[in-house]
Amino acid sequence: MPDLLQPFRRLGHAVTERIWRLGFASRFFFALLLQSGTSFRRLHLTLREIYVSGVLSLLIISVSGLFVGLVLGLQGYEILQRFGSPEYLGVMVALSLSRELGPVVAALLFASRAGSSITAEIGLMKATEQLKAMDMMAVDPVARVVAPRFWGGLLAMPLLAALFSALGVLGGWLIGVVFIGVDDGAFWSQMQSSVDFRYDIWNGVIKSFVFGAAVSLIAVFEGYDSLPTAEGVSRAITRTVVTSALAILALDFVLTSFMFRGNS
Repeated sequence: MPDLLQPFRRLGHAVTERIWRLGFASRFFFALLLQSGTSFRRLHLTLREIYVSGVLSLLIISVSGLFVGLVLGLQGYEILQRFGSPEYLGVMVALSLSRELGPVVAALLFASRAGSSITAEIGLMKATEQLKAMDMMAVDPVARVVAPRFWGGLLAMPLLAALFSALGVLGGWLIGVVFIGVDDGAFWSQMQSSVDFRYDIWNGVIKSFVFGAAVSLIAVFEGYDSLPTAEGVSRAITRTVVTSALAILALDFVLTSFMFRGNS
């Protein structure tokens, strides 16, 4: 006779496991913050992770930002031309990048490139028992391995988002002014008069900091919590990319809601 309660047991087990994992992630985050002093006392650890997470991501961020700006310039010119306002192309490109596309797309690229790399590195250290070896030598792996990677990703993300937006504006200028023939003075003057530092640029900087913290935390946690096998590490990398993407989009909606409410 089939067990009619089996689906409910599975559902209860899944919910319990998720709650337990959320609680463990919260404890992990507080332990990371408590052990973060090592990241700043030994600054070379954090600087190395800024290089690994930021400098090594420059190529994909730069190329993607330039091409996003080119596409925005083409699409924006076609739309604005219908309303007889092609001189507002610079405003549309700058606002789209500084408010939304710069932080969001840069964070998604950062999660897929740097986040997966952080998870793989920590996961492999766990699989090869390097983290256990640190424990045996009285070295806290959270302070020595996890915290520098978290702060390195957090500090690198806003810089990458700023570079993405800057190159996007350059791409919009190239396609709009150089190739299509929009007036150069109108392009820059309308942009400078319409883009506000506090409500547009600063809000984008806040978003990039939040996205960097979320992606870095997910990446280090998944690596630290992964099963010490090849399959466990690969699943952790997949969870990092998927969870980071969902977290970025959800946080973008929440932050945008508060920012627009504050500006109204």
